[in-house]
Amino acid sequence: MPHRLANLLAAALVLTWCSGARADTYPSRPITIVLGIAAGGITDVTTRLYAEAASRHLGQRVIIENRTGAGGAIAATGVQNATPDGYTLLAFLGSQHAAVPAMQNAPYDPVKGLAPITLLFNLVTFIAVPAESPATSMQELLDLGKTKQGGLLFGSPGQGTPSHLLAAKIGLATKIPMQFIHYRGGNPMMADLITARVDFALPTYTVAKSYIDGKKLRVLAIDAERRWDTMRDVPTLSEVGLGNEKVASWFGLAAPAGTPDDIVQKVRDAFVRASQEPELMQRLADNGTPIVTSSPAEMARKMEEEAANMARLAKQIGQMTN
Repeated sequence: MPHRLANLLAAALVLTWCSGARADTYPSRPITIVLGIAAGGITDVTTRLYAEAASRHLGQRVIIENRTGAGGAIAATGVQNATPDGYTLLAFLGSQHAAVPAMQNAPYDPVKGLAPITLLFNLVTFIAVPAESPATSMQELLDLGKTKQGGLLFGSPGQGTPSHLLAAKIGLATKIPMQFIHYRGGNPMMADLITARVDFALPTYTVAKSYIDGKKLRVLAIDAERRWDTMRDVPTLSEVGLGNEKVASWFGLAAPAGTPDDIVQKVRDAFVRASQEPELMQRLADNGTPIVTSSPAEMARKMEEEAANMARLAKQIGQMTN
């Protein structure tokens, strides 16, 4: 028994030493963050800014790789199946990541397939109408939907995107009939919004800003925790009675399931330190993507909650997702 106990103690010491050595040597080469969105969009730009700052704290380059297609499923599946060594990570939007497998068969598990690291930022969107719309408030827009034949035409940058899901939740909650027009991205959607071919849309701040400044759009509400200082007259969704209809607007970072905890913690620490840099904080705030961070456990809870929410929503909206 003493001999067996000695062997067990020796094995425990080796494991402890290996864990410490692994943490000390990681990362020894560049890290890749996979994005399921095209280059050039606001989430791509924001993630690149974040990655550049975090690379200084990690002592290695952090490379962004865009793997588009299937609403982010290609990227999520690739990372889920990658070696869990901390060198391949996934940055993703919480609602869309959970919505894809809720609405169709997907080759990844939105919760069990990943090891959460930290939240990165929130994506702020607006409920916007064309400048010529008769609706000057959220209530007036809903009233319009009650009387307009066929209901409101909603412009979506794609099926299963957060704006599509949020509009669907608003339609269900208010019982306002809506028709969903899905575009391949935000630019063609905006072209039809400003020319009143659709009644409303939910663009992000960076997409909408030039049209707001040019008086081509009217903003009725903002999907944010509080009013913006530069848009004090625009109420939040909560203020117009739609606070319960929100979908996840957070963007987060995760590794393949099974990635060692010490590596997860080291990556998290680097991104949290990056998030505290004043220049990065200002640039992200200016882009309409305010910083928010979390522990891995906190992010895990959010992932579980959103998976459950999207499963319920997929059942509720039925035909509205087509």
